[in-house]
Amino acid sequence: METKYVFVTGGVTSSLGKGIVSASLGMLLKHRGYKITIQKMDPYFNIDPGTLNPYEHGECFVTSDGAETDLDLGHYERFLDQPTTKDNNVTSGMIYKTVIDNERKGNYLGETVQIIPHITNEIKKRIKKLGKSNDYDIIITEIGGTVGDIEILPYIETVRQLKWELGESNGLVIHLTLLPYISVTGEIKTKPTQHSVRNLMENGIQADILVCRTEKHISKGIRNKLALFCNVKPENVIESINTKVIYDIPCLLHVQNFDKVVLNHLNLPTLITPNLKKWKIFLKKHKNPKCKIKIALVGKYVSLRDSYKSITEALIHAGTENETYVDIKWIYSGMIKEKNIKEYFEGISGILIAPGFGNRGIEGKILAARYARENKIPFLGICLGMQIAVIEFARNVLKIQKAESSETNPKTSHPVISLMKEQKNIMQKGGTMRLGDWKCSLIAKSKIFSIYGKKEIFERHRHRYEFNNAYLESFSNAGMKAVGINPETGLVEAIELDNHVFFLGVQYHPEYNSTVTHPHPLFTYFVQISKNYKSFDSQNYHYV
Repeated sequence: METKYVFVTGGVTSSLGKGIVSASLGMLLKHRGYKITIQKMDPYFNIDPGTLNPYEHGECFVTSDGAETDLDLGHYERFLDQPTTKDNNVTSGMIYKTVIDNERKGNYLGETVQIIPHITNEIKKRIKKLGKSNDYDIIITEIGGTVGDIEILPYIETVRQLKWELGESNGLVIHLTLLPYISVTGEIKTKPTQHSVRNLMENGIQADILVCRTEKHISKGIRNKLALFCNVKPENVIESINTKVIYDIPCLLHVQNFDKVVLNHLNLPTLITPNLKKWKIFLKKHKNPKCKIKIALVGKYVSLRDSYKSITEALIHAGTENETYVDIKWIYSGMIKEKNIKEYFEGISGILIAPGFGNRGIEGKILAARYARENKIPFLGICLGMQIAVIEFARNVLKIQKAESSETNPKTSHPVISLMKEQKNIMQKGGTMRLGDWKCSLIAKSKIFSIYGKKEIFERHRHRYEFNNAYLESFSNAGMKAVGINPETGLVEAIELDNHVFFLGVQYHPEYNSTVTHPHPLFTYFVQISKNYKSFDSQNYHYV
């Protein structure tokens, strides 16, 4: 069948949840038997979010083929339970760079290069690229930003052109807007949505479906009013009420026939009813935990929790699998000192040291790793978190007092963490790290081997620095073993501590591979062992 296209735009304000609505629709359509993928168009001029501070745009999500992408791709993967690729995320930086490079090569044959048609044609090409593979029946394209923003005008124009070119039943526009609730008068206001739809119409686009974010249920009268003023059918006005659990949203949309309305517009059959049994079992277990634990997430960017979005979702998946509510205690590593560490980790059942870059907060993370090691608290270190565990062990067990990473101190005399050989001559920052899936061979009889249940695994990476193998024998003799190795390069992928209930560091990012229906085994085991951990008496703890 010919590929159909669904475009999701946002109005009134940002952060309404276009990514979640797109992912929810994709999940429902997939359960109706259609082959689905979702792509994100980001209007910023960075080539990718890899060089962005997480405070700017949240987590940088890494695909299996090594693309640094928007965090919404994480939602797509978690809801669809299928991988995305570099073609699922496009930025204005990519578009304009391609067009300018083409102009320099003379590809436009002396034409005046303009927004229309050159920029819009390049956007069109990127949108249609996934469709040309014939792997998908429906492609959902989320347009980042808010209607009215100057930077998304080329994308809106491209959608206008595509709707005309594709034909009425081959493309549709879903517009997500906000219905503000005025508590003083007890009213839901529709005017901002009317203006947002009018803005779209001024740019030549008629929204086919309205998805309305609201904190109160919308009445039949509100639906009819929106339908009248926005030129849509009343049944095409879909409520998206605030919910504490994002995984409720597909079910809430489905009961309003959201997926059926989309398929009817695309002239596609709706014979298969989505089987949401497993999804609903997940929700039931998530909302009815049998116990509660507190996990400390120690990081640099904890004031914006979206910086660690995949980690928090992986903990939710793992907690649900263990019928356990995981209460995350967010700890900024820069605040951890010897004098207050007991206070920070009082009542904690597990410690997770998150990924990051740079030297801010490093010493606090080292203190946290030591606290977990010496007090037998379940510990999971991810990427930089593994490197922190290595530095701490070198300083306090191997007694290499000046052990450091060459990232934070290039002149250190003991670089237990060092720059990878292939990185030493790289000058550009963007897109040059060790990225995407890499093979890891697990050591038999190790704890990590028993967790995965297989010898060979593939996990996603995002780093430049590695464990320095010159110190490998010393670490192993002292009880910190390399239990995961890349067979091609010999790089240490995972370390494990002897005589500890659970102390594991991994150079890769397991959180990127955790989904609702397939929680990641490392997180599942981490929550399980943390659930069984008995809090020690911190009053009797002191540094040795």
